[in-house]
Amino acid sequence: MFADRMDAGVKLSQKLLHLKDKDPAVFALARGGVPVGFEVAVALGAPLDAVLVRKLGAPYHEELAIGAIVDGPHPDIILNHSIIDGLGVPSDYVQRVTDQELAEIARRKALYFRGRSRVDAKGKTAIVVDDGIATGATMRAALSSIRHQSPARLVLAVPVATLDTIAELRPEIDEIVCLYQPEWLGAISVFYEDFRQVSDEEVVDLLERATGLKSAKAPAPAGATSKSA
Repeated sequence: MFADRMDAGVKLSQKLLHLKDKDPAVFALARGGVPVGFEVAVALGAPLDAVLVRKLGAPYHEELAIGAIVDGPHPDIILNHSIIDGLGVPSDYVQRVTDQELAEIARRKALYFRGRSRVDAKGKTAIVVDDGIATGATMRAALSSIRHQSPARLVLAVPVATLDTIAELRPEIDEIVCLYQPEWLGAISVFYEDFRQVSDEEVVDLLERATGLKSAKAPAPAGATSKSA
């Protein structure tokens, strides 16, 4: 469906143009959501920030989320107790993996935001973006974090997510924009021709470029930005 994450961001942004005059701010889940969010921010002339959220993987099955943790003054931890109880995950494992992911969040925070001011969602139309949603654990944590900042409106925007996941998240937000909603999603990557891992360097570059575009108040056309990225 998409050439890469930048292409997905261009296509997604076209469905968000009605928010351009609603004081938007874009919050992209790092790392994969940042290229998507960058294109949305450029199209809307909005500030871009990264949401540092990490999945808490199950023992011996790290892709299965037993919860997620997101950065903040008091980090939000959202646990999936049905999975934890079903697998019999011990509490000391949960604490250990939480500490590990908090350390990774701290590393990324120091790298990504070196002296750069964070975007405040208070009173804004906060648009939370990722490259797709599988289980919804990390997105749910990200939405919780942004909601605590008291935005005027909370919007979820993703290229792809399952119908069930969208239905589960809908009560938590004001608006959802999702380009493709299959009944079943084996992997987000099948919707992309190029789904290579996004590096820390790419995240830093895109955040700095977005800040420059915003301060100049003259963002380049989304298509042109995608070609130069």
